[in-house]
Amino acid sequence: MKAAVLVFPGSNCDRDAQRALLESSDFAADLVPHGRRDLGGYDLIVLPGGFAHGDYLRCGAIARFSPCLEGVAAAAGRGVPVLGICNGFQILLEAGLLPGAMLPNESSRFEHGWIRVRCEAADTAFTAAAAEGNVLRLLIAHGEGNYHAPPDQLARIESAGQVVFRYCDGRGRLGRAHNPNGSVNHIAGVCNQARNVVGLMPHPERASSARLGSTDGTAFWDSAARWLMDRRS
Repeated sequence: MKAAVLVFPGSNCDRDAQRALLESSDFAADLVPHGRRDLGGYDLIVLPGGFAHGDYLRCGAIARFSPCLEGVAAAAGRGVPVLGICNGFQILLEAGLLPGAMLPNESSRFEHGWIRVRCEAADTAFTAAAAEGNVLRLLIAHGEGNYHAPPDQLARIESAGQVVFRYCDGRGRLGRAHNPNGSVNHIAGVCNQARNVVGLMPHPERASSARLGSTDGTAFWDSAARWLMDRRS
C-alpha cells in the first residue's frame, strides 16, 4: 500500500509522518509537493502539521488553494482515507472537506505537550483498529486549535457521530482542565459523513515509537490498513 504525505511551503512534520508510516505500518510513503494535482495511485493521503504558506492570513486559508487540494478532494470522493494533522486539519476545514472552523487557543498562547484524547467513533478510516472509549496519549503543538462550529452545525455533527476524538484525562473523563485550547464540546478531531476523511489537532506521528514516549499513534496507521483491506476483501 502506498501513502502520499503532502508537502506545503512551511510544512515541518512531513518527514515525521513519512517516518511513522514507514517504521510502524505496511505503507510505503512518498513526500508529494503541494503543486501536484493528480494523487491517483495513492491508497492513503496525509496532510501533515506545520505552517503552510506561513499561515499569514489564517491557518490553512492559503493552502486550501494549493493544486494538490484538487487531488485530495477527488481522492476523498473515491473513498481514499485522508488524514489531516494539526495544520493539515486546519487546511481540510478551510477546504470544506470537514465541518467546522478553527479559532485561536482560548489561552491566546501556543500550547504544547502531552494530552489525552478519548476515541468517540471506531468506525472511521483512522480508528477502525481502536474501540470507542479508548484513551490515547498524544502530543499537541498549536496556537490555533480551538475547534468551533455554530450551534446548528454542531448539533448536526454530534448527531451524525462525526466527533472522532475528545480531550480527556487518563481515565477518559472530560473536563475543562483537560481541554488545552477551549474547543467546543472538548472536540479534538472530526470526520466527514463518509468517515474516510479525519482531522485532529494532536500529532499521532509524534507518538508512533517507544523512542518518542508513546506508541498510541500507531493505531492510526493500523486502522487505515485495516480499513483498506476490509474494502478489498
